[in-house]
Parts: sequence; structure tokens; C-alpha cells
Amino acid sequence: MASSAGALLLAGFTSIAIQTPASAARVENPVAVFSGIDKITGRITTFDVYVGETVQFGALQVTPRVCYSRDETEAPKTTTFVEVDEITLDRKIRRLFTGWMFADSPGLNAVDHAVYDVWLKECKLDSDVPPPAN
Repeated sequence: MASSAGALLLAGFTSIAIQTPASAARVENPVAVFSGIDKITGRITTFDVYVGETVQFGALQVTPRVCYSRDETEAPKTTTFVEVDEITLDRKIRRLFTGWMFADSPGLNAVDHAVYDVWLKECKLDSDVPPPAN
């Protein structure tokens, strides 16, 4: 009797495990796509940055460390871990932001600077911009 109760309990756990959906695998992308606005001119610029490389946007330097997305069959969830520095008027570099940005919530962790704002648009596998020389 005890063994049949154990078998039922085990079957119940197996059923739960089989019905639980697997977590969506994240895709690691080599290119992060950012948009930035120059608040003085009102111009919005979209630019690609390879992971680990630094691109300058106005007085800001943007360096993504990782850029994750999901498979096309999954709900979008695009994130990047990024460092943003400002080049000050006296030519010093000052860290403005280090952390995660989320493409689906651009206002959550966008870089808000007096003149420039930067936010994540997407992550992608390739770019029209040639990769940096090693």
C-alpha cells in the first residue's frame, strides 16, 4: 500500500515536471543597438556598438558588455549590461551609468544626461558597421 502511494506521488511530480514549460534560452548577441537624442538639436541617432567596444555619442562613451535577446518564438526580452561615461569639458572621464538596460522599458534605465539621452533599442547578430579590428 505504501509503495502504491509513493508511486502515485512520484507520478504526480513527474506530471508537474513535464507540464512546466522550459525557461526561454537567451541568445547572446555581438551587437547592441542604441538610440540617443541630442536635446539641443532634437536629433535622434541610432547606432550599433559591438559588445566590448566603445562608441562615442556626443560627449558620451557607450560600452556594452553583453547583449541578450530571445529566440523569435519567445516573447521579446532584450537586455544589455552597459557602461556609459561622459567626457567632461576638462577632458576627464566620469562614469554616468553602469547597469542593465531593457529595450522594452527604455525609460527605466536610460541614461539621462543634461544634453544627451541614450537607450537600448535591440540586440542583433550582425551589423552593417564593420567589426572592430583585433
